[in-house]
Amino acid sequence: MKEFEMINRYLAIDSGNRKDVIKGVGDDCALLKVPRGQRLAVSMDTLIADVHFIADSNAADIAHKAVAVNLSDLAACGAEPAWITLSISMPEFNEEWLASFNKGLKRIVEFFGIQIIGGDTCRGPLSITIQAHGFVPEAVFNTRSGAQVGELVCVTGPLGDAALGLMAAKNELVVPPSIASQLLKKYYTPYPRIAAGIALRGRATSGIDISDGLLADVSHISGQSEVGVLLNWEDIPLSDAAKSIDDEEIVMKAALSGGDDYELCFTVRESELEATRLALETVGTECFPVGRVTGKAGVRLMYNKEELELEHMGYQHF
Repeated sequence: MKEFEMINRYLAIDSGNRKDVIKGVGDDCALLKVPRGQRLAVSMDTLIADVHFIADSNAADIAHKAVAVNLSDLAACGAEPAWITLSISMPEFNEEWLASFNKGLKRIVEFFGIQIIGGDTCRGPLSITIQAHGFVPEAVFNTRSGAQVGELVCVTGPLGDAALGLMAAKNELVVPPSIASQLLKKYYTPYPRIAAGIALRGRATSGIDISDGLLADVSHISGQSEVGVLLNWEDIPLSDAAKSIDDEEIVMKAALSGGDDYELCFTVRESELEATRLALETVGTECFPVGRVTGKAGVRLMYNKEELELEHMGYQHF
């Protein structure tokens, strides 16, 4: 199959042709329109086989995750997703794999109402690069640098399931099938907190999505806001599946530094906590205070009223 035939059949998803797309797939450039009063938010991530996903995973799940992790960055900034570009390299043409990839791509693109506006294909090691574009009102873009001493540090959902799911997929964790199914679902097909990010506009003082692990990602807020963060292990939300695992050390490591959670971590003034909880509740999301912003630099963790020494902060490529 020729390259452009492959693109048209498997990668150029017709997702309703948004009115803000003047020219999409098929030209050397896309031509787009940003609504008045909005700013354009852009993020890009590359996912590489056996680094970001298991190479022999279901191709539909690979497509889903590639899009989801990029949309999660938009969610962290309070942006509403609009368009994506897709670049994929693969070692050979595989029609069955591409048909499955197309199925997952179509599912998540239609779920979030976004449109693919361009990209590229080439022969090489299996990798997928997505650039995500979204809109955010001019005055409410959420950054990592606004946290203030005394504010609460919160997350939008249970942590650690994806990391535990990866362990289960690699047969490094033995759990009952019903538990494994829950954990694997969180690892293979995360759903970014887009609605929660929008609900946090004007409420969160800083924010980030949890991709490399809570400790690593909250350290970015700490560093860019020039503040400290004190977390409490007892306040970290865990799913029933994670709680069913007897080895607390494994669960702690997964929840604190495992990564791939794609929940949001944000700071909020204590006086705004209840209003923030209600705002998140309206979009079906919870709010879990897990710590506080302090004046002492760095990230610290309390466990049974004692401070733990942190050795592994989270995933790093280098």
